[in-house]
Amino acid sequence: MGSSQAAASFLTNIARAAFGIGIGTTVLNSSLYTVDGGQRAVLFDRFRGVIEDTVGEGTHFLVPWLQKPYIFDIRTRPHTFSSVSGTKDLQMVNLTLRVLSRPEVQRLPDIFKTLGLEYDEKVLPSIGNEVLKAVVAQFNADQLLTERPHVSALVRESLIRRAKDFNIVLDDVAITHLSYGAEFSKAVEQKQVAQQEAERSKFVVAKAEQERRAAIIRAEGESESAKLISDATAVAGMGLIELRKIEAAKDNVLHMARNGNVIYLPNANNMLLGVNPGR
Repeated sequence: MGSSQAAASFLTNIARAAFGIGIGTTVLNSSLYTVDGGQRAVLFDRFRGVIEDTVGEGTHFLVPWLQKPYIFDIRTRPHTFSSVSGTKDLQMVNLTLRVLSRPEVQRLPDIFKTLGLEYDEKVLPSIGNEVLKAVVAQFNADQLLTERPHVSALVRESLIRRAKDFNIVLDDVAITHLSYGAEFSKAVEQKQVAQQEAERSKFVVAKAEQERRAAIIRAEGESESAKLISDATAVAGMGLIELRKIEAAKDNVLHMARNGNVIYLPNANNMLLGVNPGR
């Protein structure tokens, strides 16, 4: 009987110890929190509110139930959003903007109190659209291409300044896509076709002008040659013309002699060719 009571007492003590260890472990676990690399924590106290000091990386203690940590990722993250904006000449342009953002670490308590954990999703799309519309409205549609570096610089400066009002740091801002509306694209295509037709017309006109000049020069040359021949004939008589006739006849004879299809017929009435008159 005594041994049974001792065993029961022993088991009861073990259960109590296990229960105490479990309670202690639970309390200890709830009193610890870990901040990973690239993160910061903001503590909320039920009596004091949001504590102004930011907690760095590592394992830290807190008062269970009284305090609660909120973890912020302070690494640079990309965000992409699109906007349809009107240009100075009332053309619609589709723009896509890509930004690399991160929170200002020392201002994390203020960010948590005003915007919460999803601060970037609440702020960046709205201010991005606002800045894009304001900058694009200062340029004509064609200037967005010819002055793209200037446009990008204005967007970057304006967006960085606006994001700073919300304690957000922008490491990079870039316009990744730009396209025009269907009407403007069609107008640009028609303009290019018209320019090509104009260039072709210029080429045709220039070619006709060159042909006209060549014809004038050729006619002037022939006229000058005829004048020289006429002057030579007046000075030396018809001898030059007779010489040209002889040269032309010589060329004709040489050409006909090489042609086997040509037969020579004498001018006299004797048509008996190849007949020996001595027989």
